[in-house]
Amino acid sequence: MTSDTSHNSSGQPLSHSEHEKRLLERDAARLFMRRYEQETGQPMRHIWHNEPAKPDISCYFEDHQLDLEIAHLYATAEEARHIRAPDRTDRLWFYLAELAIIDDPCEQLKMALLTLLNKKAEKHYDSDRVWLVIRNASVLWNRAQILRIQQAFDKQNHPFEQIWIIPDFDGEEPLIRVA
Repeated sequence: MTSDTSHNSSGQPLSHSEHEKRLLERDAARLFMRRYEQETGQPMRHIWHNEPAKPDISCYFEDHQLDLEIAHLYATAEEARHIRAPDRTDRLWFYLAELAIIDDPCEQLKMALLTLLNKKAEKHYDSDRVWLVIRNASVLWNRAQILRIQQAFDKQNHPFEQIWIIPDFDGEEPLIRVA
């Protein structure tokens, strides 16, 4: 376990892509922890990264360790590559936002979320308590659409104590608990 996003627990440097992944995970975990505390009054503290056998991030919640598996929800592979760019204001970003106005993508959202949940549920987590935190990284989907399809999670089998969605990339909207 380490709080360093550039090195693994044995001090070896991470690849550029693994470093970027850890930065996104840490950012999502911080957004989630901050929103959770604002909304419930219950603090989560001391964030650190884990090695692959454990969930992505660990913290302390109610004086006990809680592990967070972090996932980012993208509409397309191109969007996933784009979100990592430091400047997210180019033409592609505006194009994707325009697509969101034209189509009602609720079924695509439902399929994407269930696919993501099934993928994460297949993993084995060496942990007693794991929450799945999904950060919506797509401009195609919004909080209202997520609320409309959240009942799809009720019947899913998964190893997570709770499942939460950060409905917007910047973490400004209220969290959604889906399971």
